[in-house]
Amino acid sequence: MHSRPLIVLLSILLLTPVLSGCLSDGVLDDIIPQKKGIPGGLTMACLTNSYTELIIEIDFESGYKPETSSTDLLKQRISEVCSFSQGISTEFTETNFADVGTWSADDVREQGWDNKKADPTVGKTLRWQLIFPAESYEDDSVLGVAVDASTIAIFGESVDGAAGFLNRPSAEDVENSVMVHEVGHLLGLVNLVYTSPVNHESTDKPGHSDNDDSVMYWAIESMNVGSFISGDLPNDFDQDDKDDLAGMADGTIEVTNQI
Repeated sequence: MHSRPLIVLLSILLLTPVLSGCLSDGVLDDIIPQKKGIPGGLTMACLTNSYTELIIEIDFESGYKPETSSTDLLKQRISEVCSFSQGISTEFTETNFADVGTWSADDVREQGWDNKKADPTVGKTLRWQLIFPAESYEDDSVLGVAVDASTIAIFGESVDGAAGFLNRPSAEDVENSVMVHEVGHLLGLVNLVYTSPVNHESTDKPGHSDNDDSVMYWAIESMNVGSFISGDLPNDFDQDDKDDLAGMADGTIEVTNQI
């Protein structure tokens, strides 16, 4: 009658060498994985009144702090689709990320979570994190990536290199658009955690708009952004994007994979 408790005790003893000493966050993550989610996994946390404030944590390596115009625009765009009674704020921290060379999505996820100041949801506070490493992504045509429900990376050196001919668009214009684009993915655009009633997703680039007047257009997060020879990059969601967000907010569009 005591065989089951004995088995449990033996299992604990066998695990003891692995867990001895101070328990690191990494070890605990292996045993009790944190819910990091997918891009769009915290969409409803933003679109509904579940949280009273949004803190945008910006961790950047020396020389890669984003422009004020970029962070101001980002807060404006979020406030146009999400309502937080205590507002949206930014926290800036100069950060020395691990030297990983060219970054993979796993590197972004690992470095992001190693440097987060707090969990994405604490009480009535929602937190999204933007990291700005010095190095580039493993696909050097990529300017930014969203890797889970709360973590984005934007590669400043690549953004600088994406400026167009005669500085049109400028690196600042590119950064403005890329930041809004990646946060658009945290909001679930396009079709990441829902299915739009309107066919506006690119057939060649899933998760992106087929409209080059939308900030969710696929080229915005790639070096192709410099091909906008007019120099006028989209930095706002188009009407289809906004309708999708409104439909998710009011419940007329079903949303999945929320954490």
